[in-house]
Amino acid sequence: MKVIGLAGWSGAGKTTLLTRLIPHFNAQGVRVSVIKHAHHRFDVDVPGKDSWRHREAGAAEVLVASSNRWALMHELRGAAEPRLPELLSKLSAVDLVVVEGFKRELHCKIEVHRAANGKPLLFPDDPGIVGIATDGAVETRLPTVHLDDIQAVAALLLRAAMPIEKVVAISAAMR
Repeated sequence: MKVIGLAGWSGAGKTTLLTRLIPHFNAQGVRVSVIKHAHHRFDVDVPGKDSWRHREAGAAEVLVASSNRWALMHELRGAAEPRLPELLSKLSAVDLVVVEGFKRELHCKIEVHRAANGKPLLFPDDPGIVGIATDGAVETRLPTVHLDDIQAVAALLLRAAMPIEKVVAISAAMR
């Protein structure tokens, strides 16, 4: 498995880009999983449903399964937020894991930058950024591709992706 991140300000189009990249990768035979960092108040469960009631009652984990999918929810209940390597270890094997968020981790990332956002570029201050997908001109030595060129963005992600073992080793060295 290889790992690559997408980094960028809110509104830059990371999620939109990823929803365009996933079908492209699938058509190329590249199996993709995604890990997205969310704010602490997010919820994937519907209040009032049985699984929500089980979590609210204090269950450490709730697994919901159907003929279409299964989902495992794990409540931290005050424990430390898991780091990226721990979350990677919970995924089934795929060809590529795209990580959205986890800015403090040192895996390789592609910056997604939209000029209309009016936000500064992240790459000068983040040594993990190894390429940029943008809709504007950027002065840099880093590889740069246009946001709408899905084939070029996909190729950049694949070239920059790190083996999962390297991500785990770098994270262990940070501790």
